[in-house]
Order: sequence, then C-alpha cells, then structure tokens
Amino acid sequence: MIYGYLAVMLISMNRSSTAAIEPPRLNQRAPGNEAAPGNADFAALKRRDNLTNWLYLGGVWAIIAATILSALALEAYIASEGLHWGWTVLVVATAALITGASQHNLGGAVHEGTHGLLFNNKILNELASDWLAAFPIYTSTYQYRVQHFAHHQFVNDPVRDPDISQLKDSNHWLDFPIVQWDILRALLRQLWLPNLMLYTLVRARYSSVGHEGNPYLSETQRRHGWPTKIGLGFAIGSAFLVNFVLVSTTSVWAAHATIIGAYVATIAYFAFLPEEKFPQSRLQPVISHRATMIGRMTFLFVIYWGLTALDAGTGTLTHWNTFGRYWVIPLFTTFPLYMMMRQWVQHGNADRGRFTNTRVFFFGPMLRYAVFPWGMDYHLPHHVMAAVPHYNLKALHTALVARDPEYAAKGIEIEGIWHAPHMHDDQAPSVAKRPLRQSLMYALSLRHEGPSTERAHVDNTTLEGTVIADRAAIDQIAAASAAAREEVRRTG
Repeated sequence: MIYGYLAVMLISMNRSSTAAIEPPRLNQRAPGNEAAPGNADFAALKRRDNLTNWLYLGGVWAIIAATILSALALEAYIASEGLHWGWTVLVVATAALITGASQHNLGGAVHEGTHGLLFNNKILNELASDWLAAFPIYTSTYQYRVQHFAHHQFVNDPVRDPDISQLKDSNHWLDFPIVQWDILRALLRQLWLPNLMLYTLVRARYSSVGHEGNPYLSETQRRHGWPTKIGLGFAIGSAFLVNFVLVSTTSVWAAHATIIGAYVATIAYFAFLPEEKFPQSRLQPVISHRATMIGRMTFLFVIYWGLTALDAGTGTLTHWNTFGRYWVIPLFTTFPLYMMMRQWVQHGNADRGRFTNTRVFFFGPMLRYAVFPWGMDYHLPHHVMAAVPHYNLKALHTALVARDPEYAAKGIEIEGIWHAPHMHDDQAPSVAKRPLRQSLMYALSLRHEGPSTERAHVDNTTLEGTVIADRAAIDQIAAASAAAREEVRRTG
C-alpha cells in the first residue's frame, strides 16, 4: 500500500505540464527559419517564472520524504515482528530504486538551473539550484555548468564533449552501433557495485577538476588542487572522523567539538583564500566561487551536525547509518545507473547534426521519473532551443514538427524498448510530416551506411547570457570542432 501510494505520486509528478497548461500560441511563418533560436515567435515558450518549479521541487522532495519514512516504518515493523533480516535488505533495495530516481530528479533540477531555467531571477535560480538540488547530491550548479555547456556546444564531438570522454574514462562507453544483447550485457555489468562507484568517482572528478579536453578551461587558468582537496576532506573525511568519535566515546562534547572544529577550520581556509585560487574556467560564476564553496560546506555541516547531535552520547551510529542506507547507498548505486542509462540512449549511435544528435522519447511515467526527469525525454527540442524550460518542451516539439520540415524529416522519436507500436523508418507520404519513430533497441543497433552526411552542429548559442572570459579562444575551438567534422564528412 505504501509503495502503491508512491507510484501514484510518481505518475502525478510525471504528467506533462502542457496537459494542464495550454501551449502558447505561435504565429505562423513561412518555411525556412522556423527553428532559428531566438525567433520572436518562440518567446512565449521561453518564458519562465519564479513559481512553477517550486511545485516540481516540492514534489521531488515529498517523494524522497515519503520513501525514507515508509522504509523506516517498514524496518520498525520487521524488527517488531522478528522477521528475517532479508526483508530489511529488500526494503533498503526498494527504497534505493526510488530514492536514486529522486536524486536523478534533483540532477534534472540542477540541469534546469544550469541553463537559467529554474527561476526567472538569476540569483534565486542559482541559490535554489545549489541548496535544493546540487548540494544534496554533492555537486554545484557552476561545476555542472562548465561540463554541461561544453556538451551542448560541442555535442557528440569525440574530443570536446565531456559526456563522451567521461564515459570513456570510466570504461562505460559503448561502441555504437551495438547489438541488442550487448546492450543488455553492458547494463547487467553495471549492477556490479565497483562499476557504479567508478562511474560516480570519475564523474565527480570531472565536476571538480574538469578534463583537459574541456574548451572552457585554459592553460592560464590552471585549477588549484588544494581547494578541491580541502572540500573533499570535509565532505568525506569529517564524516569518517566524527563517526569514529561517536563509537569511541559517549562524550557528547567530543562529538560536537569534532564536527564543529572541522567546519570552522574548513570555512576559515575558504574565507581567506584569494578568489583567483579557487577552481576557474572561462565561464564567470553567477555567485562567487568563495560564496558557493562556503555554502556547500555549510550545507553539509548542517546535515552532519544534525546526525551527530542525534547520535552523540549513545555510542551508536543509528542516525548516521540511516543516512548511509537511504541516501549514500542510492547516491552510489541507482542514481549513477539511471544517469548512465540516460546518457547511453540520448546520444548513443547519433551523429553531430543539428536535428540528428539526439532524440525524443515516449515512455511511461515510472521510466520518465527514473531515467528522463524534468523534460529529458524531449531531448531533441532541448538541444535545438536550450532556452525553453522543461515544462514547455513538449509544446516546442509539437511546434517544430508542424512548422519545420527539416526537423520533422530528420528528427527521431523513440517509442518502446524492443518494438515501437507506431514504428516507421521511411519517409512515405503518409508519414512525411512526422519524425521517424523507432524502438529504442532499433535506434541503438542501427548500422549507418558510411559516414554521416550531416554537417556538424556547433551550438554557439549555448553561451548566450553567460559572462565569458576570452571568448575569442572559445570561438577558435568552435571553428576547429566544426572544421574537423567537415573534413571527415567531405572525405568520407
């Protein structure tokens, strides 16, 4: 009954907002420039406010709270009835499936915040994205922005797209096209805990120190290692240290002094560290690096101190263990599994064309919540026009299909895993005005005849509204990326 209630919440959270909100009317225009980013006709779809996403964030956190409280209630029931410990393992595993999906939804909120779409007010957007979504999953909006904007501008570039290099570095890259059984075997391999942890650790490294192929990092902006090490020291080291103190002594004072001392020392370091010593990039932050780092450490301190206060003097780690079971375990298992699945299917076996670098996905509410949160199922229109908030992407896709013949002809809609009920893979007159519709496995295993003839799309609109240092260097990299792909396309 409890998980049935959660299922209802999942369904309600994943109903498209366009079902409740009438899509903005778009003026009709002659063919030729319908999909141009910045077209005045699409201004209505780009509008965002300071209210809508509070409902989405509140819904995610409600599911998180309901999941953890329900799991704890079931644990208490199992203990009171003297049932086998295996039932507790089942409860923890089931909760991890749901909480990992919810953590992925927090990542979806960070994604919106990265594009400035979470809230209309820029400062509110950054603070809410950090404190309500990024900090709980041990990252920051700025760190994600540096990686994600490179993915957008250089989508599917094997050298400059951080998503590709990150998957390769963690040995999770699939050599597309890939036959169906190999996809399943690759997925099963990820159920081995070390593989999931490796993916998480490499992704964390990319977020904290970047990678040498990222076009937004320059030789003159070397990242200093100590701020990252000090931050990790508090995030991980202070947790282990206070846990050791809690089980070694029943002194309440010692427990509080340990976590408070670690926090004060960490904040003092960041308070006096020169701004230029923090990790830098060519993208200027909305909020200073110092304020963001102090905010991250303060967020973790509040969590850690609360857990410590509850366990202090008991000689046990009851509440710390609860945090580990119902937040840390999903963070290192189901959360990265859902992220990895999304990365594989969104851009796997796709090229670098403007309308062919990703797809649109039609799946049920449970899969959307876990794998395609916050409009990530409408990934093609998002890459076409990243300034449109997630709750308007369905309307954007509908408008582009109706008004842009090239989008309708080249775009791909994914329906079903093994078989698409409405599958078609040609451009017969009856389907000429609709995107190709294929099953997921068909799209990922399809072998293309020769190299793609699509011109590489380097999305230079990605950085609109962002303060840039050394834009000329980024423009040179963008030109090199397009030229390299054009050479491959021309020579075959």
